[in-house]
Amino acid sequence: MGWWGIVFKDDISRVSDSLAVGLTTGYLGSLTTYSGWNQKMLDLSAQGKWVVVVFGFPLGFILADYSIVYGIRTAQSFKRFMGTSNVLPLSELSSSQNNSKVNNFKCHFAFTFVLLVMLGLLWGVSGALEMREFDSGGSGAQLWLACIVGPFGVWLRYFLACRLNGHGLGQSGLLNWVPFGTLIANVSATCVMAALATLMKVVNTNACYTIATGIQFGLLGCLSTVSTFIAEVHLLRESMHPWRGDVYALVTIILSFGLGTLIYSIPVWTQGYD
Repeated sequence: MGWWGIVFKDDISRVSDSLAVGLTTGYLGSLTTYSGWNQKMLDLSAQGKWVVVVFGFPLGFILADYSIVYGIRTAQSFKRFMGTSNVLPLSELSSSQNNSKVNNFKCHFAFTFVLLVMLGLLWGVSGALEMREFDSGGSGAQLWLACIVGPFGVWLRYFLACRLNGHGLGQSGLLNWVPFGTLIANVSATCVMAALATLMKVVNTNACYTIATGIQFGLLGCLSTVSTFIAEVHLLRESMHPWRGDVYALVTIILSFGLGTLIYSIPVWTQGYD
């Protein structure tokens, strides 16, 4: 994310805005999953391993936070090297923006059509393999179901980010520095993942486990994101009010873990589920 989402984002956007969104919001946002991280902490807390939870959250956050800082530094060094050595003259890339950017109707239509065909093939293959593997209830059935529902998580997260990030609350735009779209995506994904984990404890059948796990991996894994979350924390820290990044991070973690505890950990404690 430090390379594609911050340092080289403008350069990638000069070629194609869709490519920039696809690499960052699509690929990196789906590759990292906040809901899975939070659910692992809930599992540990339900088992009484509070020491691991207490250290797991700050350690995981520090690693992700340092990773994006390291990514930004290495990308900036690489960009300076490419510029000074004229291997990739970025000034020429900027001047040829109008010639290279995929912004005319025909190119955009062709690009979209190819992606839709690829998506259709993915769904077709995944659906056929899901039907073949479902009765076995193995990891293959979970994986193919995740491939079917995963794109919906990406689209929903992108929709929330476009609609809510930077707009604030109400007509006055209160707290417009808070990325409410990403916040809602991460918190809602953790809540649904906790609810499905509780459901698996209650129902405890192969079919329920396959469906719930596939939705957790695919839909909720793609709906929530660590990379975008950490990138937003970093950008808030680089603003005129650095404390906003820490507040945003704390609110996200406390809301996710607190609601997850109510939905998952408390039923496990009170009902004695294994």
